[in-house]
Amino acid sequence: MSPDWLMIGSFLLALLLGMPVAIALGLGGAVGILAGLPADMLGTFGTNTYNSVAKYPLIAIPLFILTGLIFERAGVAASLVRFAQAIIGPRHGGLTVVAVLVCLIMGGMSGSGPADAAAVAMVMLPSMRKAGYPQPFSASLIAASSSTAILIPPSIALILYSIVVPGVDLRALFAAGLFPGILAGVSLLAPALYFARRHRWEDPETVERPPFWPSFKAAIPALFAPVIILGGLRSGLFTPTEAAVVAVAYGVLVGTLIYRNLSLKNLFGLISEAAVTSGVVMFIIALAGIFAWAGTTLGTFQHLADALLSLSDNGWVLLGLVMVLVLIAGMLLDAVSIYLILIPIVLPLMNHFGWNPIWFGILLAMNIAIGQFTPPVAVNLMVTTRVANIRLEHTLGWALVFIAAMAVSLLLVMLVPGIALWLPEQLGYVVGPW
Repeated sequence: MSPDWLMIGSFLLALLLGMPVAIALGLGGAVGILAGLPADMLGTFGTNTYNSVAKYPLIAIPLFILTGLIFERAGVAASLVRFAQAIIGPRHGGLTVVAVLVCLIMGGMSGSGPADAAAVAMVMLPSMRKAGYPQPFSASLIAASSSTAILIPPSIALILYSIVVPGVDLRALFAAGLFPGILAGVSLLAPALYFARRHRWEDPETVERPPFWPSFKAAIPALFAPVIILGGLRSGLFTPTEAAVVAVAYGVLVGTLIYRNLSLKNLFGLISEAAVTSGVVMFIIALAGIFAWAGTTLGTFQHLADALLSLSDNGWVLLGLVMVLVLIAGMLLDAVSIYLILIPIVLPLMNHFGWNPIWFGILLAMNIAIGQFTPPVAVNLMVTTRVANIRLEHTLGWALVFIAAMAVSLLLVMLVPGIALWLPEQLGYVVGPW
């Protein structure tokens, strides 16, 4: 058997046996090295793992993870929900609009879908249950809406994409994700409103409307978070990595001095939790370096790309195949693992067909977002069903509805690249050829 198949096969076998993704990547890389390279090449383990994580932009990942945890515990979601309810008012389907809107805003603070799902679900699910919404519907909607955090800047997944794909401007990626993220939220809102009005959930007479000005004043600190982060990036006041530091500092000030839901003791616990989560992410990235080095040195990734190219010489056909492959991977793996495993394979295809790397990165992110609430793994859905205290399989029907809705928005961005590329072009960022 060729070294290529031994490397890929050992990686897949390790996953099937239930090994953690990081261990499976390292094992696959080691098998590839032993099968196709001199055994003394195993001595590159230390260098490759270090080089994989010794990258300045990666500092932003643990900081944005900490930002998400701080805003989640600071009570930001609750203030945003009250403000959104004050704007929307009591009406059939009003709480669905609130849920989607709050998820979009929260995505502009943390960049993490599971964190947003937990924060919004804890606030919204009791209100939606009281208004007559079925818990499986509410849990599915919040899980799907919080997946837009992977698109709305700052996005941890887009940070990683900018590191894996050379020459991509992270600021352009952040700008490119904004409109597709909003489009994805709107696409989810369409079926949500339809079913809410069809079944006459949320009787307007039984729902109280919070007073506007008190709600607005309470939400101002939360609303300013995305403005500070994105405004600082656009003005050049700080880099994306520095933006993560600013976001943490702002979150601490808001949580301790304004909302007063955080104490120094809470903060230490959040830092510890962020360190553990970041350690898992960095461990995956480190061992993926072995897999990437082995695959590049052996030519495995180029061979796989050539095999895909042999299936068709039509760029749209292969783009569709790549999207299906990413969707399947998104159903089983997290965003970090998908980028590290698949990018080296699809990068030759992107170069061959001249796909715009910014646009292609947004397509991948949208596809991975769908995977975050698609069973069997469905990390966002696991979070919301746990909060709702229901079984995951009870949400399958509603999840399929929202999967189809977001797939429509993905198709639109695929067919109309300007949805993603217009804003970064207007802001003066380099986005490459169309």
